[in-house]
Order: sequence, then structure tokens, then C-alpha cells
Amino acid sequence: MKLGMNLLLWTGAATKEHYPLFKQIKSWGFDGVELPMFSATGSDWKELKTVLDGEGLASTVVSVPAAGCNFISEAQYERAAALDFFKQCIDACHTLGAEKIAGPLCSPVGRLVGRGRNKPEWDWCVEGLQALCDYAKDFPISIEPLNRFETYFINSCADSVDLVNAIRRKNAGFLFDTFHSNIEEKNVPDAIRASGKAINHVHISANDRATPGEDHVDYAGVFKAIKDIGYDDWLVIEAFGLCLPELAAATCIWRRMAPSEEHIAKEGCKFIRKGWGN
Repeated sequence: MKLGMNLLLWTGAATKEHYPLFKQIKSWGFDGVELPMFSATGSDWKELKTVLDGEGLASTVVSVPAAGCNFISEAQYERAAALDFFKQCIDACHTLGAEKIAGPLCSPVGRLVGRGRNKPEWDWCVEGLQALCDYAKDFPISIEPLNRFETYFINSCADSVDLVNAIRRKNAGFLFDTFHSNIEEKNVPDAIRASGKAINHVHISANDRATPGEDHVDYAGVFKAIKDIGYDDWLVIEAFGLCLPELAAATCIWRRMAPSEEHIAKEGCKFIRKGWGN
């Protein structure tokens, strides 16, 4: 298992001012960082790689569709824009030396249309993600289901397995997130076991979006189920706070949920290491 810390707790785009934070993250016990990539040119990826290598930190990337990009849009140009955008992100990931790209790639977060998904949307998404996986070759792509209040397209582990199976590419999988599954699954460990090898990335996120272990998520059950399916890759803490007003608004964080960002990272790291067993 490798333990990562998502930088969205501090920033939507890593810059020089965050370089000292990397040293702290390493000292807190993390193996790597998950960097936001909301634009393929949003950070100096080449320089970031040099800094991260110097600190002995690996990296993964989290991304979302940029404005005007949507794999499930009726507008062909928006679907084409989504493919172009994520191709650029894949190229940036290679420059960074990231190990995978993950996130709700299918459609914009928060886009709801008053109904569930339909077949054309499903087919458009499968086609677009097949093309993206082909472009990425062996580079892993992890598609994140979100809860019903953030998307109508895929919400559950079962939805995600169906999508991965429809894509039929070895580098396609889905991101299991404890926050979203806490809302959507009737039995979270059972959902993990039923998903099996379709899970290729994991977010550890508290039910209140703050410190893992200081909430009511059944982490013991989650860790056992993850081990049962043979997953031994990244566990990344994803937490949100008040540092970024736009992101706080998007994630509905209206009050301080933890004493500090450092508290979330350090205590979350210790909790996961103990719970996992290393």
C-alpha cells in the first residue's frame, strides 16, 4: 500500500509556494501527493517532478472536465473537447511522472438534469473513454462515481463496474471513495468485494470531508474488503476545508470541520497506517 495526500485541501493548482508543503507531507509519513489538474497547463509539471523527486514523493493526479468539456453531452463538440482536454492531461501526467489520473471524468461535477442517465449518454461516454484509454495506452485511468447530489451519471460501485466492463480496456478502472460510497451503498464492504479488480484507485475521505478516523465510516470493514480483492496500491486522503472559497462552496463546506489542515493530514495518516497495518 502507498499512502497519498490530495492537495485539494490546500490548493487547486500547485505552485512554488506549495513546495515547502511537500517536505512537510513527506515528514508526516506520506509516500506521495495527489495533484489537482484542472488545466493541463495549470502547474509547472516538469519543475514539480523535480521537486517531488527531491523529496522522495511519488504522485497521482485528480482531474475534472474543464468548462465546455463533457463526455455525455448531446453536443458533439463538447464530447470532442472532453477528449482533447484529457489527452492534454495525460501528456501533462507523463511530464509530471504521475502514476495515474483519477476523478469524475465523465461529466461536470454538480451537473444535474432532473433525471437519470439515458442510453445515448452511456454510449457517448463509453466511446469517449475508450478513445482516451487507447491514447493513454498503459497509463491507468480511474473513473470516479459521485453521489447522487453531485452527478446523475454514475453513483454506485455497480454502475462503475458496468462502465469499466463496457469500456473494455485494461488501463480503465474506477476510483472507490469512502465518502460517496457512504451515501450510495447499502453495504460498503460487500460493494467493494463485488467490484473486484475494477477498482484501480482509492480515496479515503471522511463522511464530513475532514479527518479520516474522526468520523463514522467503517474503515475496518473497508480496509478488509480492499485487501480481500487484492488491492495493494494507492490510498489517498481526500479532504476539503476553507482554504479555497470556490472549492469550499462546490463541496458545501460551510464551517471549519477540523482544527487545521495539518491536523487532517497528520492524524489521517496515522489512522490509516494503523488501520491498514503498516
